[in-house]
Amino acid sequence: MVSEFVLLGLSHSEDIQVLLFIIFLMFYLLIVLGNIVIMVLITTDRNLHSPMYFFLANLSFVDMWLSSVTTPKMIADVLRKNKTISFTGCMSQVFFAHCIGAGEMVLLVVMAYDRYVAICKPLHYFTIMNLKRCIGLVLTSWTIGFVHAMSQLVAVLQLPLCGPMEIDSFFCDIPLVINLACMDSNDLDTLVNADCGVVIVTCFILLLISYTYILFTVHRSSNSGASKALSTCSAHITVVMIFFVPCIFIYVWPLNITWLDKFLAVFYSVFAPLLNPAIYTLRNKEMRNSMKRLKSYFMNNKVNI
Repeated sequence: MVSEFVLLGLSHSEDIQVLLFIIFLMFYLLIVLGNIVIMVLITTDRNLHSPMYFFLANLSFVDMWLSSVTTPKMIADVLRKNKTISFTGCMSQVFFAHCIGAGEMVLLVVMAYDRYVAICKPLHYFTIMNLKRCIGLVLTSWTIGFVHAMSQLVAVLQLPLCGPMEIDSFFCDIPLVINLACMDSNDLDTLVNADCGVVIVTCFILLLISYTYILFTVHRSSNSGASKALSTCSAHITVVMIFFVPCIFIYVWPLNITWLDKFLAVFYSVFAPLLNPAIYTLRNKEMRNSMKRLKSYFMNNKVNI
């Protein structure tokens, strides 16, 4: 029975570890604050009560928890000499990282479908994207994420492990745990990569098809709404590339370069949730106006007090 694993972390240099502690602590606080601000704005501002912003609020919620699966533990471990994690904690990271990650991929496909309906079928938009359907699509993304995570967890839960229980990363992940198996793990590696590939590649292809069709439709249109639609879609495409590219090179087409795997893991678990609020707020006029209204509200209350 394995009781705990040793996480080797990002670096062994004490100076670099102190720097990493400061950087990732600031990043994590910005992730939580930025995504909470987006959720509060969308919840409180009536002008943002539409399907697109409903999905954006859910994306912010998912991003916040995706980062919370690994980042707090990484921050706490940076200044520790003994970076250990219990077996239960390790399996929990595996489950929630894949559940939330797969759920976000499906949610991004849902957001692409929402933009497709809004741009290609504008007259039927609110009929098609009613509240019941929006809630159903979000629940579907969570269901697919849960099923995918359970399939990953079952693959490694009863795996015979031996040797030094050292994981050369800052969190537990499927490929790293499989490397500790007391058996030939090539078939299991292939199975896990195929399982991840079904979710990642399928979602990525659907996104490419959706946005290609949307951009083609926008290109043919000459009305004033075309530039707004193009700006919204470009923000979505940026988020998709930031999130999907690292996942493809970690789970579908692994390069097996330790430092690069660590960088890609940091990128999709820290930088993607950090950049999403900035991308959506800075490139979205309604979100910027909502932030101005919220700022004015607090400033007026402060003056009255």
